[in-house]
Amino acid sequence: MTIEEKALFLSTTCFEYLKQLNDSKQPSWGKMNAQQMLEHVNDFYEVSTGKLQFALTTPEEHLPKYKEFLYSDKPFRENTKAPETVLGDEPLPIRMPSLEAAIAQLQNTVAGFFESNPHPTTIHPVFGPLCFDEWILLHYKHVTHHWNQFELLR
Repeated sequence: MTIEEKALFLSTTCFEYLKQLNDSKQPSWGKMNAQQMLEHVNDFYEVSTGKLQFALTTPEEHLPKYKEFLYSDKPFRENTKAPETVLGDEPLPIRMPSLEAAIAQLQNTVAGFFESNPHPTTIHPVFGPLCFDEWILLHYKHVTHHWNQFELLR
């Protein structure tokens, strides 16, 4: 899949799959409920635009290995965990009033990500400094990981 196709998926197509999501939908793995997952995905779009910032947790000498994974077709494994300094061991409490509000917030944040081009290079706490195209690669891996978590792409 090209970067343009991944961008199209992220900007529009992925939201079609969310029509299958509801408050009672259980994840195949992990501790987050559907709304927590959406708010988590939203937060990492906020990281990509620089609105939310975390310190780099990966030693610089390991960053080339992480970038290699980013450019590969390998997906995140089930139960992949962010560093505890970023997310902690338990999911964050929900912040939005409803699942529908979390979806609307995510749509707005994603639109803002795509409208912010030229996009500044921003820091991901694990992958390090990422340019716009690298963020598209990471968001694609991240979104499909969580859509698979809730069996939305199967």
